Amino acid sequence: LTVALGQIGNFLAYTAVPTVLVTPLGALGVPFGSILASYLLKEKLNILGKLGCLLSCAGSVVLIIHSPKSESVTTQAELEEKLTNPVFVGYLCIVLLMLLLLIFWIAPAHGPTNIMVYISICSLLGSFTVPSTKGIGLAAQDIFHNNPSSQRALYLCLVLLAVLGCSIIIQFRYINKALECFDSSVFGAIYYVVFTTLVLLASAILFREWSNVGVVDFLGMACGFTTVSIGIVLIQVFKEFNFNIGDLNKPNIKTD
Repeated sequence: LTVALGQIGNFLAYTAVPTVLVTPLGALGVPFGSILASYLLKEKLNILGKLGCLLSCAGSVVLIIHSPKSESVTTQAELEEKLTNPVFVGYLCIVLLMLLLLIFWIAPAHGPTNIMVYISICSLLGSFTVPSTKGIGLAAQDIFHNNPSSQRALYLCLVLLAVLGCSIIIQFRYINKALECFDSSVFGAIYYVVFTTLVLLASAILFREWSNVGVVDFLGMACGFTTVSIGIVLIQVFKEFNFNIGDLNKPNIKTD
């Protein structure tokens, strides 16, 4: 139930605010989950984990301050125009070619030994997942209207649903493969950074959300995203690291 509610919340967020804000802020689930686990499940949260939670929250605040204040695509007609843009179509062709190479040639040979293979597949599929989710929300606004465009909106919504379903199924498959071969903490941290970067790239090409962002806001968002990424790495990768602030006060006893 909670997972379903979370996904509904993500869907509503993608339809209401720019993707460049929603996707990076998805990382807030990691620090909040770690804090709740330390109190409710009595899991140990070391000093690096606490620092990571602080950095994630601080970076999120910076992202919110410098994010685009308005949507660049708000109607179905604008969405259809963006989807048929030659630049976006060319980007999708490159992504599909890379996915075919990774899935059918590289993954069978190097997937179990190189963590970046599975991460690349899942992250590239994010180029379809997040834009499709946002596109479904835009198309759904016209489906129930009694106008000539409602039929086109229904077809567009069905196509995007099919793309979304296929990409999610393939992502789950390769995420499970990665978790069987690699440490989940390392995978989660690297996956967040690569996935978010490629999703932001796809969204920037499709929705042109960066067109209204100034240099100061762009640098602010870059710094915020970097800060959040560092925080996630500290929480995930170093959670088993045995270090507390009290260790600094211990005397260093030398023996001859």
